[in-house]
Amino acid sequence: MRGLGDRLFFVVLLVDAVLLAVAELAFLPLRVRDLAPGVGVDANWPLPISVLVAGLTVPLLVSSAARLSSRMSVAGAPLLLWLVAVIGFGIAGPGGDLMLTNDWRSLALLAAGALPGAVMLGGVLGQPPTRA
Repeated sequence: MRGLGDRLFFVVLLVDAVLLAVAELAFLPLRVRDLAPGVGVDANWPLPISVLVAGLTVPLLVSSAARLSSRMSVAGAPLLLWLVAVIGFGIAGPGGDLMLTNDWRSLALLAAGALPGAVMLGGVLGQPPTRA
C-alpha cells in the first residue's frame, strides 16, 4: 500500500465487508409475504435477495483490495473477514440468536459469497507481478 489514502480505503473495505455480512444475514430469512402481505397465502416462498447481493459484492471487495497491493494478505482480507463475520454473527448473533437459517439459504449465502470471492482472489494472485 502506497499512502495514507490507500490504507484508509482498505479500512473502509474491511468495514464494508463486515456490514455487508451482517445485512445479508439479516435479510436471509426474507419471504415474499414479508414484502407484499396482501398477496395471499400462496406467496409464502423464500426470497433470498441477500444471496445475490453476496455473489456480487464479495468479488468486488476482493478486486478493490487487490488494486491496493498484490500481496495475498491484502487481497484476501475482505473475503476472510466476510466469512468470519457471516459465520460468527450467524452462529452467535445478537442476543445469542442463530441468524443462519436451518435450510438451503444458509449454504447458498456461504457459497454465493465465498466461491466467487475465491475465484476473484485466485485470478488476482495468478497474474504476474507488475513492475513499478
